[in-house]
Amino acid sequence: MSEQKGIFVDRSGQTEPPPELWEPAIIKRADFESEIKRLSEIPMPNNGRRQSWIIHPDAHKLGVGLGLAPGIRPIIEVLNPGEQTRPIRHNSTQVNFCIQGAGHSVVGGRRIDFEQYDLWNFPSMQTYIHVNDTDKVQARLTYTNAPLLEKMNVHIVEEDPEPNLKEVATEAKEDEVAHDDPRRKSPYGTFELTDEGAWLMPYEILIAPDSVESRALHWPWKKVKKELDKLTALGPDYVGRRLYLLWNPMTGRTNGTTPNFFATITIRPPGIVDKPHRHVSAAMNYIFGGQGNSTVEGKVYEWEAGDLLLTAPGWGIHNHASTGDEPVYELTIQDQPLNIIMESLLWQEDLKKPWSVLGAETGFDTNRTKAAS
Repeated sequence: MSEQKGIFVDRSGQTEPPPELWEPAIIKRADFESEIKRLSEIPMPNNGRRQSWIIHPDAHKLGVGLGLAPGIRPIIEVLNPGEQTRPIRHNSTQVNFCIQGAGHSVVGGRRIDFEQYDLWNFPSMQTYIHVNDTDKVQARLTYTNAPLLEKMNVHIVEEDPEPNLKEVATEAKEDEVAHDDPRRKSPYGTFELTDEGAWLMPYEILIAPDSVESRALHWPWKKVKKELDKLTALGPDYVGRRLYLLWNPMTGRTNGTTPNFFATITIRPPGIVDKPHRHVSAAMNYIFGGQGNSTVEGKVYEWEAGDLLLTAPGWGIHNHASTGDEPVYELTIQDQPLNIIMESLLWQEDLKKPWSVLGAETGFDTNRTKAAS
């Protein structure tokens, strides 16, 4: 077998071109309804997963991950009454959102009963199934960071996994005894090398980082809506966005629903026009109430309840407006937590003011206290 050799690419004096912005892409409600109907009518696959990936038409051309944004793939998944999927686990994480019907999921041994517009997350490598124990078709939108892992060639998927998570946890606990072996410990520890804050850490600490429990969490829509509707009291002079992050505390300072994504749910009363802004994190909105439009890089895109739209290609200037007589409800999925941890989250809240590297620099204020008074 011949030896593979790396190559040198001379880039002397070259400058990096700006990223090519993706054109916003929209999936209309009628298209969703048609695809849900089609999936419900095909024979049930062996693994029970009737699903279609939703990808950007330029994804193949640009050579990036297969998603609606480079690192975010929405998937429409359908279960007919009485059906369930086979067990699966993977090192990608997911946000699930029920757009039609009801049912339950079992993840890591925990049962989550869900209804329309409920949201719940799946942590990495926790075995799960979906079940439709109702008499109506169930349809879910699932958002995964699989495209990023696939691009890195490290997306690990196990169908019908063995052993289960409890067995893995038991094995890990039993192995903890071995850590008392003095041969597994560094006599030198972690210590500061320079007065400027550079440290050295031994191998034993490197391979045993502090662990944070990652659990499947459930945000029932009925409870979320009760709190969300209160934000209409902020009035038309409020300069922020009337939303709540569906926060998973394990993500800490990165403000995520999963370590990769945040999920926010917005209420936008009639006649509200958000201020234009931009950020390098990609964002997509699923509209499940009301109607309006988004302006992205000067082009206007109309939407209504049941539509899904890539509204914020990385670093594209955009804003949203509600144009109907009813309030807009929208789910936004954005890869902000990933960008915070990579220290790459450029965010410009006001186009007349400088951008900030959120997570590494001071963020922005709103007039919320004044607007609510």
